[in-house]
Amino acid sequence: MKVFVGLGNPGEKYARQRHNIGFMALDEIARAHGFSPWRPRFQSLAAEGMIGNDKILALKPQTYMNESGRAVGEALRFFKLVPGDFVVLHDELELDPGRVKVKTGGGHAGHNGLRSIDAHIGPAYRRLRLGIGHPGAKDLVLPWVLGDFARADLPWLEPLLNAVADTAPLLISGDDSALPTRVALLTQPPKPAKPPRAPAPPKAEAMAPPRTPSED
Repeated sequence: MKVFVGLGNPGEKYARQRHNIGFMALDEIARAHGFSPWRPRFQSLAAEGMIGNDKILALKPQTYMNESGRAVGEALRFFKLVPGDFVVLHDELELDPGRVKVKTGGGHAGHNGLRSIDAHIGPAYRRLRLGIGHPGAKDLVLPWVLGDFARADLPWLEPLLNAVADTAPLLISGDDSALPTRVALLTQPPKPAKPPRAPAPPKAEAMAPPRTPSED
């Protein structure tokens, strides 16, 4: 069994914030693959389903972002899993909006949700990093991540969430290099249609020579 963990904060107040893109992506995976309804479990909202032949437990910790590790640690101990069985979906400031990367282990780079998970199970889990872009200055980061996605974000956000659901089997297979490439292909804007070719002008008809008036 694999456990997909989306990171975010619970409640309608936070639902559309950039920090909640992990919840959003996990919701779309669960919807696209026909998971069970969400129900309280492991200090989270949990849903179960199959992706291919693999059983997946989806978790949205309800402990608030900074205590996400409590929920993850509880699930790990209950099922006697190892950190490598977990894939954590989270927002990533250092990636442009709409870009994704997958990595295993490493630091938390100041992300409090990852910091909490590291404290409870160690860093050796996989992460799907979902780019939200950087506001440009350190003092703008907190209002940026806790700000709602704007209407202008929808043209890249909705295709990204759909693409993550479509490529979820790659999160199971561990093909970490193929997933970003596939997401990029699925989210690139369609090429503009070529304008229709103008019809060729009609050929000029051959003109008969003028008749010479006949003499009487």
